[in-house]
Amino acid sequence: MGLYEQHILPRLIDVVCGDRSFGWWRAEASEGLGGTVLEIGFGSGLNLPHYPEQVERVLAVEPSTVARKRAASRMRAAPVQVDFIGLDGESIPAEDDSVDAALCTFTLCTIPDVDRALAEIRRVVRPGGEFRFLEHGLAPDAGVARWQYRLDGIEQRLAGGCHLTRDPLELISRAGMDVTASRSAFARGPRPWTYLTVGRAVA
Repeated sequence: MGLYEQHILPRLIDVVCGDRSFGWWRAEASEGLGGTVLEIGFGSGLNLPHYPEQVERVLAVEPSTVARKRAASRMRAAPVQVDFIGLDGESIPAEDDSVDAALCTFTLCTIPDVDRALAEIRRVVRPGGEFRFLEHGLAPDAGVARWQYRLDGIEQRLAGGCHLTRDPLELISRAGMDVTASRSAFARGPRPWTYLTVGRAVA
């Protein structure tokens, strides 16, 4: 990776995804979690303040060294133990049925082989455990969707492979998970980037 992808982009993502307006979306995605939670795309630890006290341990998967370093202060302030276990959501170094739940936020848009990553999440989460998610994706508004398709190539080049046109609910269902609750709406900001879906699925 070049200078931009390795050093600048993780800082930009930290600022953009750390916007306070996303806080209550993150809280909704994390509500009710407990035990050991696998977090794919841990980033700079922006979800840590929203984890319930019932969460005992977070197993974090995050490829960016800069993001992991930026997470250090949030990890020190968090009451939950965080252990980095891997770099790649497509190959999670954890045993089958070994975690109580999984969480990802603003991550499915970027993983190159997202189907493989979701299969890995399904493998690692115990039977009956939940997969929680908060993702941006393809909007139902035809005018917004047209702009998303127009901008998708540029977005992938500038935002580390991020896709504007993925549908998180379709991806999760295709992975064989049952979506048990979801809510979608436009958040504050430019509409091609801010059609968000928060929800839970049984893995």
